[in-house]
Amino acid sequence: MTFGIRLMTFSLALLLLLHPALPTQANNRNSSIAEALADRLPAEQADLQDFYAARQGRPAWQQPEAVTGFFAALSTVENDGLNAADYRSADLMSTHRQLQAAAGTLEDRVRFELRLSRVLMTVLHHLQRGKVDPQSVDPTWEMPVTIAPLNLPAISQAVDAQRFEQAFAMARPEAAPYQRLRAGLAQYRQLERQGGWPRLPERQHSLRPGDVHKDVALLRKRMLITGELAITDADEPASQTAASSPPETYEYDEHLVDAVRRFQQHHLLEEDGIVGRQTRAAMNVPVTERINQIRVNLERARWTLHGEAEDFVLVDIAGYRISYFRPNGEIWRSRIVVGQPYRRTPSLRSMITHLTINPAWTVPPTIYSEDMLPRIRRDISYLERQNISVLSFSGQWLDPYSVDWWNPGGIMLRQDPGPTNALGQVVLRFPNNHSVYLHDTPSQGLFSRQQRAFSSGCIRVQGVLDLAQMLLEDTGTPAHVDSLIAAGETRNIHLKRPVPVILHYWTVHPGVDGELVFRPDVYQHDASLLKALDRPLAPGK
Repeated sequence: MTFGIRLMTFSLALLLLLHPALPTQANNRNSSIAEALADRLPAEQADLQDFYAARQGRPAWQQPEAVTGFFAALSTVENDGLNAADYRSADLMSTHRQLQAAAGTLEDRVRFELRLSRVLMTVLHHLQRGKVDPQSVDPTWEMPVTIAPLNLPAISQAVDAQRFEQAFAMARPEAAPYQRLRAGLAQYRQLERQGGWPRLPERQHSLRPGDVHKDVALLRKRMLITGELAITDADEPASQTAASSPPETYEYDEHLVDAVRRFQQHHLLEEDGIVGRQTRAAMNVPVTERINQIRVNLERARWTLHGEAEDFVLVDIAGYRISYFRPNGEIWRSRIVVGQPYRRTPSLRSMITHLTINPAWTVPPTIYSEDMLPRIRRDISYLERQNISVLSFSGQWLDPYSVDWWNPGGIMLRQDPGPTNALGQVVLRFPNNHSVYLHDTPSQGLFSRQQRAFSSGCIRVQGVLDLAQMLLEDTGTPAHVDSLIAAGETRNIHLKRPVPVILHYWTVHPGVDGELVFRPDVYQHDASLLKALDRPLAPGK
């Protein structure tokens, strides 16, 4: 028996001496359980040892009301998108009843005590850092899940007070997006209990503002259910003035058009008020699928929403947005273009260390072989138009007309700095294993699209020159982006203080207005995560 365990047993004995009013039989039983726990704990996991150390070795589950209260609280994890059935409360409750009825041996009580504490620690860890290992569903994951230790003394006090939901709250992320996702999950589960929403019939033609059509009544009901359309007198059925004219609710009026635009804004669709194929498909997604979409994003939030720095750059891949949280409290936001589905932008956490001004671009092997080589074979003048040089691997310049482009051998392509350079005028660099970075682009027109997965993995940023200048100023780096660009030289400017950057994939996230925004799962990540989230825990977990 270690000194620490003996000390816990001594502490419990002292506690019992100081409370002589406690029933002697219960005192003796708890003392015996504490001694048995002290013998068993060295073989248990560190978190369980730490929990009982925070309790000075006292058992936690010898009062029947504590056990039943904990079982009742387990159901509340459904509000976090977890499955209460994972924690086998029914089986544990059955064991508890047997112990109550037959008293049970000391070994039975110790085994039950430890089993219930293991469940508590499992729930807390799931709420704090997620149930699923990110790398098990995304082999390219490059973002360590770094989380502060649980406040076990405070959690122990909450257990003694039977405030189990308070203990759970100490574990889950405090970040506002997580709380908003939880609220959204409750809202959509309420919609599910009410029967969800009607499905709009598939039509060959789009429903446009001003149209009069029988589908408008269903559309109006659909927008009312999810809150895009406020209830007004116009939502009540109107009487027909003539047998040949449709009721007023069949007219696709401006109020309903505005509601559809709000729906489109909350589903990353073109905000044109036209109910076409994509908008209709988004409206027809069942409420159950939306619930599961929120659940998997709550899990992603548990992986990432902990302990952010005072200032950091957040790249929202599926939302095609970037946010810079500045030290002065301001938030700079802009649009981005991310990787195509077959050249995905990875999820990672790193530090922006330096900027490259007027960059040259060495064409990556995949882009060279799959994209550029076919173009060069069709028209060798493509190289000159794009200001691309042909080099040997040793860096020697080669005459492009001397290369056999059907069997080019060991060469590489480099695009010189200039207005047509694929990286534009500025690159923001951060260490990672995927060779991705934030950069400018000459293809500004793509930023006007609502869905913007067009790159080869790197992130193109609208207004990146503004972002670069803010990073320089906020880190105390004496440089001016416009002057450096005008000088025409390729230069690396190292920030005096690296700035954290997070690249993450969310298919649901609170929008600027606080409402949930549902994004297309362009990388098809949700299904594998949902399957892992719903996979039952192995026995003993």
